[in-house]
Amino acid sequence: MSQSNTAYQSGFGNEFATEAVPGTLPVGRNSPQRVAHGLYAEQLTGTAFTAPRGSNRRSWLYRIRPAAMHGEFTPFVQPHLHGEFSHAAVSPNQLRWDPLPLPTTPTDFIEGLYTMGGNGGPAAHSGAGIHMYAANTDMRGRWFYNADGELLIVPQLGRLRLRTELGLIEIEPQQIAVIPRGVRFAVELPDGQARGYVCENFGAQLKLPDLGPIGSNGLANPRDFETPVAAYEDLEGQFELVAKFQGRLWRADIGHSPLDVVGWHGNYAPYRYDLRHFNAIGSISYDHPDPSIFLVLHSASDTPGTSNLDFVIFPPRWLVAQDTFRPPWFHRNIASEFMGLIHGAYDAKAEGFVPGGASLHNCMTGHGPDAATFDKASHADLSRPDVITDTMAFMFETRGVICPSEQAVAATHRQRGYQACWSGLRNHFTPPRG
Repeated sequence: MSQSNTAYQSGFGNEFATEAVPGTLPVGRNSPQRVAHGLYAEQLTGTAFTAPRGSNRRSWLYRIRPAAMHGEFTPFVQPHLHGEFSHAAVSPNQLRWDPLPLPTTPTDFIEGLYTMGGNGGPAAHSGAGIHMYAANTDMRGRWFYNADGELLIVPQLGRLRLRTELGLIEIEPQQIAVIPRGVRFAVELPDGQARGYVCENFGAQLKLPDLGPIGSNGLANPRDFETPVAAYEDLEGQFELVAKFQGRLWRADIGHSPLDVVGWHGNYAPYRYDLRHFNAIGSISYDHPDPSIFLVLHSASDTPGTSNLDFVIFPPRWLVAQDTFRPPWFHRNIASEFMGLIHGAYDAKAEGFVPGGASLHNCMTGHGPDAATFDKASHADLSRPDVITDTMAFMFETRGVICPSEQAVAATHRQRGYQACWSGLRNHFTPPRG
């Protein structure tokens, strides 16, 4: 028996209340002695109990069986998913990859995860893991949760149907979903195959940035974030629950579907956002602003003004700045950047950076436009706007160096000659005579 609604509630971090069966939610108390319809009350907490009210995250779940009901966990082997990021010396080289190859044998979302790199870890509650996925099979009789961090899922090819404890989320390329730490879910592939990117945030929960001088509107607006309504399934059988805990995967037998939450209320829940709704901000006079103006979500750190993790996008927009090099300029950052391309072309690279591909530029490693892009932009007619369409790139930016995984460095789809894209930059220096 199941009840499944593909419907959403709007707003970021709101206190939601939703029930799949009328009368499920208690009135005036969270954990009554007897829950309606013979259900169990269970609290799912994503922050310290004593966190300030404005940042406290928790939800009350009213479910058919408590989450404690499952067998003993034993190790689960997935050779391409890693949780440790200090395996060897990290070079300052610029790195770039072609898209992760699609599998040729049945592979679900968990089996298709492929670690690209990361820093920090769950023990320190800081840093991030960066993964890609390529899958061609639904998760059948298997559910997953991550105790190490929340998951930011960025599809590039194919839709995903995320069946979570708190409801159903459907996303397509140019949409994202965030699954909070600990929430159980399964992934289905409506198009038969899928590929994309995953950022595993070990630090403080992702939130919307403050807008400061921008004012009350702009960037990602809270009303465009969508959280699912309650849906449940009452299903028994011989199933599997997979957990990620302290950098490793574990499995346990479970005799029922864990997606049996009939109603819930609170502010700790999965959500989705359509990147095409982003309200881009830019210069209308001169100079190319810092990429922080494209910030969608960020995880704060213990250093004011410095994020543990930033999620930045480069969407369609107008470039109108005068007497200015309009594409992203050459730069070196204290932060480290992992970039991906969801759709179209990226305006700072003429070729080589394709949808499904990725690049890594670590702390103080120089990067920027390739020679062809530099020449074109240097001779552009700046009396007319440059309207950038048909694109969607993104960046996971961290304050810590991103240690690439050994498999990513050795991968056959890594572009060994990436540095050559800057080899055509010529010496134009012409000092004055006399």
